[in-house]
Amino acid sequence: GIFCKDHQAYFTQGTDQTRFPLDHIHLPGNHNRHNIMASIAVGQLCGCSREAIQHTIENFRGLPHRLEWLGKVDQIGFYNDSKATNVNSTWYALETVREPIVWIVGGVDKGNDYSMLKDLVKKKVKAIIWLGEDNSKIVDAFKDLNITMVEAKTMSEAVNTSYYLGNKGYSVLLSPACASFDLFENYEDRGQQFKQAVRSL
Repeated sequence: GIFCKDHQAYFTQGTDQTRFPLDHIHLPGNHNRHNIMASIAVGQLCGCSREAIQHTIENFRGLPHRLEWLGKVDQIGFYNDSKATNVNSTWYALETVREPIVWIVGGVDKGNDYSMLKDLVKKKVKAIIWLGEDNSKIVDAFKDLNITMVEAKTMSEAVNTSYYLGNKGYSVLLSPACASFDLFENYEDRGQQFKQAVRSL
């Protein structure tokens, strides 16, 4: 009952079709577009007005630490995706960011298989900064790609290194694919430290 074409979502119910422009949404990525389309369908089926649905999809900003856009420093963008504590979430983050990426990754490995990330990393990532007590699996997973790989001991060091390695037009992506409990209280603490370090550049 719903599909997307030319930056428009079309909801069809019976013989009625309602159009929702998607030009001004604030959530990046195809996965969020799918989420928005699902929300439109639910809103329509529950009897919400078209105007209320359109207002919501244009004004919803997402939640902190979930592919959160922080802005640019010297034409280098910064994304806080600290909530990405598994490989699948990080896949969506890497797929979403369009610019060349400096990727901050690592933490407490939960039996991760990083192979599903390899094609995206090869295509989009220019440098990897691993942050955590033991990131040997991450190093082993990507060492054959001949990408710059650097270890950081603190979030401040990771952000400063990412800024040094980045060029104009790059984006720095914190998307750890791991839990945070080795160096941080939780993913919120990790994300807050990332944001503070970016503000301090």
